[in-house]
Amino acid sequence: MDPRDWKGMTDPGMDMTTMDVRRSLPAVDALLGHPDVQEARQRYGHRLTRRAVRQVLNETRRDLAQPASPTTLDVNDLARLVLGHLAELARPASRAVFNLTGTVIHTNLGRSPLAEAAIEAMTQAARHPVALEYDLDSGSRGDRDRLVESLLCELTGAEAATVVNNNAGAVLLALGALGGGREALISRGELIEIGGAFRMPDIMAAAGCRLREVGATNRTHARDFEQAIGEQTGLIVKAHTSNYAITGFTSSVPETRLAEIAHTHGLPFLIDLGSGALTDFAALDLPYEAQPSDAIGAGADVVTFSGDKLLGGPQAGIIVGRHAAIEAIKRHPLKRALRLDKLTLAGLEATLRLYRDSDAPQHDIPTLALLTRPEADIAATGERLLPQVQDLLANVTVTLEPCSSQLGSGSLPVDRLPSRALVWRPQDNQRRLREHHLRRLEAALRDLPRPIIGRLSDGALHLDLRCLVGAEEEKIFLDQLQELQRRYTASDGSKRAIDGRSAAGEAENIVAISVMQGSTP
Repeated sequence: MDPRDWKGMTDPGMDMTTMDVRRSLPAVDALLGHPDVQEARQRYGHRLTRRAVRQVLNETRRDLAQPASPTTLDVNDLARLVLGHLAELARPASRAVFNLTGTVIHTNLGRSPLAEAAIEAMTQAARHPVALEYDLDSGSRGDRDRLVESLLCELTGAEAATVVNNNAGAVLLALGALGGGREALISRGELIEIGGAFRMPDIMAAAGCRLREVGATNRTHARDFEQAIGEQTGLIVKAHTSNYAITGFTSSVPETRLAEIAHTHGLPFLIDLGSGALTDFAALDLPYEAQPSDAIGAGADVVTFSGDKLLGGPQAGIIVGRHAAIEAIKRHPLKRALRLDKLTLAGLEATLRLYRDSDAPQHDIPTLALLTRPEADIAATGERLLPQVQDLLANVTVTLEPCSSQLGSGSLPVDRLPSRALVWRPQDNQRRLREHHLRRLEAALRDLPRPIIGRLSDGALHLDLRCLVGAEEEKIFLDQLQELQRRYTASDGSKRAIDGRSAAGEAENIVAISVMQGSTP
């Protein structure tokens, strides 16, 4: 359509009845011909653009049917609504974000970032066929576990290994294979619950084991296990309390003693480590974390741990231990249901190779690099950023302050790492206004093209800078804050914010936020 043909349709000066306005809505093909929509169609394609046009026309027709609906129609506004819908439709659900929460391994944000070697390996596995379950030497069917088994045995000292989709799956499979239909003995103080109300007793029940609690919440002794063993006992379990700590008047049974008790009675001994570090954290000036090799050395028959927590690899449940126990686990019917795909195996293998081959895995594995990042380096990042953000928004002060990061994902729950944060504080006179302002600011940061996720605490928004690394990331971060400022500051200079829409959809529903100027919202 010739742009000159839009002149009469874009003139809002004539009032019409609701029915007249609805009748004046352009046809789908006509709105597709609007110059701005035509330009968008070159970017998004005809199919998606046509869908957005239909949605806008349907929603507009529905809105015009409501009481007190507008009596004028501006087709340019419709075109802007189409652009907003297109941006929403094209925006991926899985988006990169800035993790400035202070939790390094954040379960809700995907846990560990991967090493470049792992990313490259996964890319190659995605692009090409791979010898996944094919033995290149014999030309016959192979075992996919062989891709990582030798590496895991070398790094942990185990006789054999297998892998599944996550550590909960690893515990479920090991319990079912070794103790299904029988009692599993575990200290009452280790009946852990992880995220999403996923509890050890529930896992045991799903595996077909009958839970037998031993000892008390704060104190369990060797005699408690010895007295609990009977004809129905299937195995002894020890769970690492990775996401909480019991302190004070406490006692627990050493792993070596539990292994001795189990083996004396012909029972397997399972240790669930949870996080699973493959390097000496104390040597990296980090809080001590038990390694799988420690559990194997203590006499455990089976050890389970995660691939995407302290190990710093892709999501996986890793099972290492004695050959007979691992073979029993691999024969269990659930093994196939929980097995890893080729992409995860490729990323895991590449990560394990870094642990075996790298002279400094704390530099090559991003999770370890973030955890060992010097406080002085984080402070320098804050000092570079502060002058560029402290006057960004009216009525909001930004300061650089000391803070404490945590490892996250249930790893070392009581230990903290010194860090620095950009702390944003609204300066409204009333507490209610400050809280409202703060929630609006936090939501606006989450709605940026690359969302910035911080932490609300003590009447302020804290952006912990530990996980903001490198000049390129700093530039992107500042670009997002400039976009934040643009959204708050309209062309006429008034303070504004967007009610959860993308920048492309800004024209659809921009609302003035009076609280930004300190008045009652």
